[in-house]
Formats: sequence, C-alpha cells, structure tokens
Amino acid sequence: MISSVSKSSLHLSSAQRLFVGKSFVRFLGGPSIIQKPIAQPINLANEPILGYLKGSEERVALENALQHRQSAVEEIPIVIDGKEYWTDDVHYQTMPSNHQKKIAKFCYATPELLQKAIGVSLKARSAWEKVPLNKKVDIFLKAGDLVSTKYRSQLNASTMLGQGKTVFQAEIDAACELADFLRFNAEFAQRLYDYQPVNVDPSIQNSVRHRGLEGFIAAISPFNFTAIGGNLAYAPAIMGNVVLWKPSDTAMLSNYIVFRLMEESGIPPGVVNFLPAEGPTFGRAITNSTHLSAINFTGSVPTFHWLWKQVGENVDRFRNLPRLVGECGGKNYHLVHSSANVEHVVNSTLRGAFEYSGQKCSATSRLYVPSSLWKQIKEGLIEGMKQMKIGPVTDFDSFTSSVIDSRAYERITSYIKHAEQSPDLQIIAGGQRNKSVGYFIHPTLVETKNPHDRIMVEEIFGPVLTAFVYDDSALEETLDLIDSSTSFALTGAVFAEDREFLVQAAERLKMSCGNFYINDKSTGAVVGQQPFGGGRLSGTNDKAGSPHYLLRWTSPQSIKQYFNHLTQFKYPHMEK
Repeated sequence: MISSVSKSSLHLSSAQRLFVGKSFVRFLGGPSIIQKPIAQPINLANEPILGYLKGSEERVALENALQHRQSAVEEIPIVIDGKEYWTDDVHYQTMPSNHQKKIAKFCYATPELLQKAIGVSLKARSAWEKVPLNKKVDIFLKAGDLVSTKYRSQLNASTMLGQGKTVFQAEIDAACELADFLRFNAEFAQRLYDYQPVNVDPSIQNSVRHRGLEGFIAAISPFNFTAIGGNLAYAPAIMGNVVLWKPSDTAMLSNYIVFRLMEESGIPPGVVNFLPAEGPTFGRAITNSTHLSAINFTGSVPTFHWLWKQVGENVDRFRNLPRLVGECGGKNYHLVHSSANVEHVVNSTLRGAFEYSGQKCSATSRLYVPSSLWKQIKEGLIEGMKQMKIGPVTDFDSFTSSVIDSRAYERITSYIKHAEQSPDLQIIAGGQRNKSVGYFIHPTLVETKNPHDRIMVEEIFGPVLTAFVYDDSALEETLDLIDSSTSFALTGAVFAEDREFLVQAAERLKMSCGNFYINDKSTGAVVGQQPFGGGRLSGTNDKAGSPHYLLRWTSPQSIKQYFNHLTQFKYPHMEK
C-alpha cells in the first residue's frame, strides 16, 4: 500500500516527484512516483558511406553476397508470433534487370492468418509496452550496429538485385539510412521526455508520460527504399506499439533480412509480424478490425485514398480513431534562375532526375529554365546523359539500371509515347526502352511548350524529366506556375546566386513542398539532417527522421499529482 502524503512530501525535489515513465515506483520517504526513463548517451552521427573501390574489403564482401543471392532462391515465410506459415498462394521476387531470374519465393497470407496476426499482436502489446525505454533503446542500437556490420553486404546485395539499385544507391539506403533510422529513433524517443509541463504550485506535480497506441499499427511499405520498410515497421515499435508489416512484393528479400536482424536484436515474437499479402486483402483485414490504431503507409495516392475511405466508412467500429500517416510521392521541381551556376544545375539535375531511374519519391520531374540559360543547360544535360551507362546493377560502373517491374515499365513508357505523339512535347534525348531481358528505360529529357501538360502535372515515377523554358521576364508567373500546376508538394529546389531572389523564392514557394532545397538537388534527404515529408497529395508530412515522427506513435498521458489534503469543499468567496 502507498503511504498517505505528509506535509514533508512538499519539500521533495522535483526529480523525486517526477511522474513520467513506464512503471510506478515508490521513492524512499516519499509518495508514489513514476521515474523518468533513464536516458543513455548516444553519440549521434550518420552512418558513413563506404566507397566500394575495386579491391576494397567492403567490395569483396558485397561481390560475394551478390554471388550468393543470385545462386539461390530464398524461401520467405509468413511470420506470426515467431512461427512460420505457408499458404498455396505462392509468388516469386525476380530481378528487375533480369526478370527471368528468381531470388525469393514467398506466399500471401490468407484472411484467417491476418486475423491471427491481429490477435497475436494484441496479446504481445501489454508486455512489450512495459519493457523500459532504455531496454528498447538497447535493442535498436544493437540493430543499427548489425545493419552497419554483419548484415551490411547482405542488405545491399538484396536491395541491388531485388530492387534494381546500383551499389551507391543501395549503400545510402539499405546500409546507411536504415542504420540511421534505428539509431536516431532511439535518441528521438528519449528526447520526447525532455518536455514536461509547467509546475508553479509546490503542492502539485504535473508531468507527461508516453504510451503506445491502443491496438495495433499496420505498416505498408514500398519497394523503392529498404530503409523505409524498416522505419515504417519499427519506428512505431520503439514507442511501445505492435505492428502488422506488409512488405512490398518487389522488396521482399531485403525486407525479410531486416525482419530477421531485428529479431536477432531482441524484438520479441509478436511485436512485429511479417505478412506478405495481396493489397486489398490486407487492407480490408486491418480496416475492418476494431483494434486498428494507425496506418503507416508509403506508396501511391490511389492506395492511400482507398485506405482513408475504408477507415472513414468503418469509423463507427473502431475503439480509437485510427491515425493515418502517409507519404505518396511527388512531382518535384528544379527552378533555375538566370543567376544560377550552369554546371552545378546540370550535374544536380542529372542526379536528381535519373539516379535510381527516377524511382525516388523525391526525384526531379519538372525543370523550369530561363530562356537565357536553356541552350547551355540543354547541351549539358544531353552530354551528361550520353555518358551514363544504363546496365545491370552488378556492373559497378552503371549509373542506373532497370525500373522495378512490368507495370512500372508500361506506365513510364506510356508517358514517353505521349511525348512522341504530342505537338506540345519534344523528346530532346533518350526515350529508348527494351524489356526483353530486364525492364530498361533510358533516361529521357522532354521539352514542353505547355506547362500544364499531364507530363508536367502527373507523377511518373520513372526516368523522365520535362523542361519548360520560361522567359526571363516572366519569373513571377513561373513562381505561381510551380506552386499551382500540380497537386503534389513533396520536394523542390531553387538554383540561383542572387541572394535577393533566393529570399523571395523561399517565401513564395513555402507551401509548394515539404523539403525545400537551395542550390542542391531535390533528392537525398538524410535522417536527422533533412526530415522528410510533404503536403497536399504528397502525404501527411509527418517528417520521418525527426522527433516529430515518433509523436505520431505515442498517446501521451498528462498526470497531475496533488500533495495536499482538502479539508473542505467550499471556496473562500463563499464565506459570509
């Protein structure tokens, strides 16, 4: 039993009266108290990018991993509560650059297995939430170390072969960004406790503690970033949540390696369940459950809208109103001012538009160039595109490789065909494509006379860059055009040496994107440095890679602890 509060308790230090952690603790000589979680020092630094020079240790290890992954087909089960399941609905992950080559075999979960996973996660929730934060931090720091050491080459190899990334693109994703998410989220979780409410009355102690969401979280991850898959599934977990993870069919192998290394790090069975599934089947299962607490999503606008509508239609059945967190891509721009450095613009745009074949949410898709610089910039882009090698990811001199699958190939090709047929569009360079062996589409540069053509408005998610040449005197109109002509608002970049214009553009384009770059390309956000997310149809802008993101996965509880005893119920003004 907790002893009654004496007057002496009013003289306890604020640290003794702190009431914010994960479990009730009795302080010697004082009242019932919750201690603040013990924060451990974390030396936050982004994971260094390795060079993979010929003959280097990391290159030899990666080449061995590539050979291993190409010589075998990994069998990937459904995993619920640590137990493996197989169904008859079998599928294969193939290499985008050689679509006859299988690298993973997996199966889709049935509705019955999805219901089982929901039940398992709910049972696991209570015990997992009670694990002290410092213990969770230990798990995530260990996982970050496993990513950067033991599993680095396997993660990179599976990302290269399965998702079509070159060695550099795989390294900055599956090794560096994934390790960064795990380590930075551990620190961000600790920082959430730095804020505590104001205390002005010595007889009252106000505090806040962070609880996991009541129910389960559904994580639906994309193909294009291994790190995003890991972050969507495990960022909620560090805040005490349980997760149903649906990985992308075309990122299955790398995501499965992430799942297994997180198990090895200490994530208990049932906390995160690995559930390959057909999209609508998974979507119906989660949105029909009373216990859905949140959806953590990265993918297409139509899919996110469908999920949002399903939640809306079922809103009366939920125990808590589900939180919807989504990132849905963009129609990202480079705006070039007449004062810009041409060489820098060219190289930044070549990287922003064509790295990973334009399959980044942040890839540059729109280019606005003043007529005074167009000739130089066009020539520079064409020359750079001539120098790009488009080949297998196993060729380390490839600048980029194939697009992810046949659906992506056909979608991207339809925009190139549109450019070939439209009187308002002209293909300046590229446009070649071939799917006989892999889904190869060469980087393509298009010039448009119509800034509202659908090629300048719709997300393509491929290696197609469209340029609109504006009159130098029409700068104000161009700023309006950039902000108003598309429904997306993810990333954008302005290139100029004129500081006055940069100040003007930063203010005028404030709402045009969630990540705004000045004299840098529209891609390449780094965890902890440029938290990522956008508005409008690009998503809910919850800024992955920052403490803001973790706030989405906690249900804070305000606590008021009173140290006095009331001796009457009347207020002084009632006295006669």
